[in-house]
Amino acid sequence: MASPEPDTEQPAPTEPARWRDLDMLLSRPGNLVEASFDPSPGVSGTPTVHSSTVFSLSTPRLLISSIDPCAQLRDMLGSIVEVLVVGAGGLGCELLKDLALSGFKKLHVIDMDTIDVSNLNRQFLFRVQDVGKSKAEVAAKRVMERVSGVSIVPHFCRIEDKEIDFYSQFHIIVLGLDSIEARSYINSVACSFLEYDSNDNPLPETVKPMVDGGTEGFKGHARVIIPGTTPCFECNIWLFPPQVKFPLCTLAETPRTAAHCIEYAHLIKWDEVHPGKPFDADDAEHMQWIYSEALKRAELFGISGVTYSLTQGVVKNIIPAIASTNAIISAACALEAFKLVSGCSKSVSNYLTYNGLEGTHIKVTEFVRDKDCLVCGPGTLIELDTSSTLAEFIKMLEEHPKLRISKASVTHEGNNLYMQSPEVLEQMTRPNLSVPMFELLKGVPCATVHATGMAENNGKKVSSLRKLRVAFKGVTGASNMDTTESS
Repeated sequence: MASPEPDTEQPAPTEPARWRDLDMLLSRPGNLVEASFDPSPGVSGTPTVHSSTVFSLSTPRLLISSIDPCAQLRDMLGSIVEVLVVGAGGLGCELLKDLALSGFKKLHVIDMDTIDVSNLNRQFLFRVQDVGKSKAEVAAKRVMERVSGVSIVPHFCRIEDKEIDFYSQFHIIVLGLDSIEARSYINSVACSFLEYDSNDNPLPETVKPMVDGGTEGFKGHARVIIPGTTPCFECNIWLFPPQVKFPLCTLAETPRTAAHCIEYAHLIKWDEVHPGKPFDADDAEHMQWIYSEALKRAELFGISGVTYSLTQGVVKNIIPAIASTNAIISAACALEAFKLVSGCSKSVSNYLTYNGLEGTHIKVTEFVRDKDCLVCGPGTLIELDTSSTLAEFIKMLEEHPKLRISKASVTHEGNNLYMQSPEVLEQMTRPNLSVPMFELLKGVPCATVHATGMAENNGKKVSSLRKLRVAFKGVTGASNMDTTESS
């Protein structure tokens, strides 16, 4: 019998066969399950759920109290838990598929990229006819076609374009990114929801867990980030090696490789031809210009190997991805997400690495959280006089030795105190700049505010979100906000 064509859709498994293996995980006791996990079978042989069993990390208490004690855990996974997948590339495609097949039915995916021909060798949800379309939209459509009952909402935009409140709706965030800057931003957003009690202990109902996956060729990692408990991304930023830098003299005078020619066009030629115009690596026209200039320079020096794909890789610091590595890391991430919300097994603690270059090597390392972390800690303390205005406060953020946040927008309990953009919000909040912070914060002795702006990260100016604890000098109660930093 002739084998089916590669793109021929195979019939989906029927219910309940699709969930057979999943139900085994949810119905068996063991030494590795969480203490609150109850594997007792329900009406149809799957576990029953009690209010203290699951979602203790991130589900609002009001929601937990409304759960029917006889409800099935798998059904509750699908009907209650909302998951955000960040990235719809090689790893993101795998994550959407694995999460949908793990019982999660309320998914969102956000990605700003469109599908390129070069994606088709490993991003299995895409076809030739999808080239030029939104990755998030096509990936969501394909998974919903194959997994019945799953709802995936795509968001075709930058992660910074979403308001902070958008991220608050999700019970868990799963990352499938290839950018340090993007990981850092999402990490700061998730940690911004974390609140501490008077003894600097994290409040469980404010925790927004994350599962972070990443691949580089035959290597990859999966880690669990529980803000306030395990190290956040910023705590272990040193795990990422510094990006390769080329001496400018080599680029300008004696290029020897295709990468030298590309970086010359990127770092030198662009500014010469487009003075004052920032380069956007996600703009196809900008990237095409760099490729054309790099090709000219390579021909001038007799260097071969400059391709559009290599140009993207050098400029964006992209390491070629391998489909099998993506699949392995995605499976690990989906399993960790499943364990976090079900309690059917203890989560990995807390950083799993995979190396398939020579054989298979998997290792789990437990890193220690930085208690003085500016992102997942209680918040940087800023002491103000009761007469200090919002404008003076924003100026202090620029000059603070560790924050260095420029062009800051400031919010408090969801209210916009001052917004740099869009223009309509800037005009609406501009009068607040001359108002004392003590007045804007309703005269409380201390409060938590959030500042979003540009800060330096690995030598680049990137969007950053920081949690700040504001205390007013001489006001009773302000002294109770001792923390690691002071202005």
